[in-house]
Amino acid sequence: MRRDIFQAIADPTRRAIITLIALHAMTPNAIADNFNTTRQAVSKHLRILTECELVKQEQQGREIYYSLQIEKMKEIDKWIDQFRKIWETRFNQLDNVLATLKKQKK
Repeated sequence: MRRDIFQAIADPTRRAIITLIALHAMTPNAIADNFNTTRQAVSKHLRILTECELVKQEQQGREIYYSLQIEKMKEIDKWIDQFRKIWETRFNQLDNVLATLKKQKK
């Protein structure tokens, strides 16, 4: 089953993993140490994030390190941006209404 990035970030554990590896790559064991769950559960989350291309694996010696694919996050930002523009328009409209009401009070 092909997952998309929105399915990947829908889970709070996967969002927490993304936050953990955003600054530096980590091994699965190091990631699992941050959660009250099994290593196998963390591996499943990492597999989903990898399938969605939000994280990449890199072999360094005997260890596998996971790091964030920051470019893939732009797809999320692009989707959110459409809503950001709607809210900015609404806030500007509210500012205009408040300014008008303030002028009317004087």
